[in-house]
Amino acid sequence: MNEHVETVVLDSQGVSAWINQDRKLLAMLQIFHAMGSDLVVSANTIVEVVHARVNLPRLQWVLSRVKVEPVTEQAAKASAELLKSAGLHGHKYAVDATVAEAALRQPGPVAMLTSDIDDMAKLCGGRVRLIGI
Repeated sequence: MNEHVETVVLDSQGVSAWINQDRKLLAMLQIFHAMGSDLVVSANTIVEVVHARVNLPRLQWVLSRVKVEPVTEQAAKASAELLKSAGLHGHKYAVDATVAEAALRQPGPVAMLTSDIDDMAKLCGGRVRLIGI
């Protein structure tokens, strides 16, 4: 991670790892913080990470440190186009598409911390640097 990254997008696995204080993820976030990168999540990611056992105070703390991108009608239509272009469809990919769409409209260069490199590569093309977590 020696080249500059302007924006870092976290998918649900990235947010969950941060909530759970995963050491590898925290080390990456420190590097991005040191280079002045902005951290971004899609609003849909919040829905995806909340479950009965989630640490809500910790989630609120994480969300206070990121920019939450809304999923507007325009964003939803753009996400649907990404799915169509990638040949994907259905609810399994719907949230991924909104995360990819949010990443594609951030100031670049953009990196994404994701557990789903394959699908995100189809959705983002080569326009977002994907980092597996």
